[in-house]
Formats: sequence, structure tokens, C-alpha cells
Amino acid sequence: MDLVRNIKTMYECSDGHVHVLAASIRNVNHLLYSFALSAELATVPTTVLEEWAATGFPMPDQDFRCQGVDASGTPLKAISYKRLDLDLPWQSFDIAHELTTKGIQKFVADYQSTLRRSA
Repeated sequence: MDLVRNIKTMYECSDGHVHVLAASIRNVNHLLYSFALSAELATVPTTVLEEWAATGFPMPDQDFRCQGVDASGTPLKAISYKRLDLDLPWQSFDIAHELTTKGIQKFVADYQSTLRRSA
């Protein structure tokens, strides 16, 4: 969710041409935080939407915060925002990261599972 927050920060002074996707939402707290961050789009599993509905469709207030935790409940390290010169060519940025690769693989697997269910 820090990544979504950082992307929203990065484009807050833009012309509005960017719509931010909060992808791979895993729980209601992630969903609520994507609302709090004003993400324009979100990919959300049905189970999370059902859980949100079962709790009465709560919405976050202006003080809502989401602390990420790993599988054992240990708080995740925050991803701090770093201002970049977006006028530089994209190739000049180091965009490779192990978690990005894993995230893309998980996103594709999630998408493919929806295709199997609808077939």
C-alpha cells in the first residue's frame, strides 16, 4: 500500500492523465486504504468484497492508516517516498526488484484463475 501511496504522491501535481491501480488487494484493510488514498481503480477478490459487505461497507475516515504485516504478523518496513526527476528517460531508472517480479507473477496467476473459473 506504500507503493500506491507513493505513486499517488508522485503524480499529485500532474495533469490528471494517470489513474492509479491498487492491485492484488488481499484484505479489507487494503481495500479501505486504497479508498483513503483515492486510488482510481482496484483489483479485489470476491472474498474481500463479501467481507466488506458483511461489515456494512465501512469507509475510511481521514485518519485511516494501514500497517502492513507479514504472514507471522510482523510489521513490514515502510517504503519511503523518493522524489525523482520524471523528465529523465525511463531506462535511466533501476526498476528491477525481486518483489516486483513476484508481484507480477502473482497478479498473472490471480487473473488466470478468474479465467479458469469463468470457462
